[in-house]
Amino acid sequence: MLKGVLPPIPTPFREDGEVAYDKLAENLERWNRTDLSGYLVTGSNGEFAALTEHEKMRIWEVARKHIPAQKRFLAGTGCETTRETIAMTKQAASAGAEAALVVTPWYNKGAMKSRELVAHFTAVADAAPIPILLYNVPQFTGVTMGSDAVAKLAEHPNIIGMKDSAGAMEVFAEYVRVTLPSFQIFIGSALSFYVALCLGARGGILALANIAPQECVLIQRLFEDGKQEEAKRLQLRLLPLARTVTSRFGIGGLKAAMSMRGYYGGPPRPPLLPPTAEEVEAVRSELAAAGVL
Repeated sequence: MLKGVLPPIPTPFREDGEVAYDKLAENLERWNRTDLSGYLVTGSNGEFAALTEHEKMRIWEVARKHIPAQKRFLAGTGCETTRETIAMTKQAASAGAEAALVVTPWYNKGAMKSRELVAHFTAVADAAPIPILLYNVPQFTGVTMGSDAVAKLAEHPNIIGMKDSAGAMEVFAEYVRVTLPSFQIFIGSALSFYVALCLGARGGILALANIAPQECVLIQRLFEDGKQEEAKRLQLRLLPLARTVTSRFGIGGLKAAMSMRGYYGGPPRPPLLPPTAEEVEAVRSELAAAGVL
């Protein structure tokens, strides 16, 4: 069973654009000293679309060596075709991933209706040697999973949950409404974490947890302990920072914040660019204002 806070960890790159596998190991060793429940590797913040198949495999292998048994290891394995997604999911499993997060195909977004999505995810789940989580992230893909498709897919014994990063709480609430409590739904936005917990989220797969892991964990802990006001106050305090390192400055801003927190951030992979000096200072200001610098 999955529960709690997992960061979608960024892939560290060197200045020459190569993957810094040693820095990945160092970052994981530091995160391991926190109360995070596990990690999502090669997700959106991991710049999975910019990675080769060989790089993904090596990243998963390094991650497996540095993720302890008590923390969960999820791998992002979604590709444009069903065939390739199945192959990548099998490779992730062979590298030691415990579950796969599978994004909706996006290039032919106009054709990605419920019938196509149900067929795609069913075929992946049928063939996968590890459990599958659906990944709804329409701001990147242009595809929003309908609640009818989610309800049908949630009945599959090898589809155990979902990450919803749409940011629309009425959509999230509908996913919760049409699935059984055993279906493990995670929110993908720290901006909505507290609200999602109120609606029944099992936890969050949150970019903010890369730089404020204990604070994110504490929101859920306070919520589960019935300390609603304290959880809400912490959520509100972290809102500006969460917005800064996600929607405002994106992966480059998140990596800059990681460097300020003592992790290895490094540059994003082109065509993404590092933040400007002014943007870096804005990130630093928000970290200080949130009390996590």
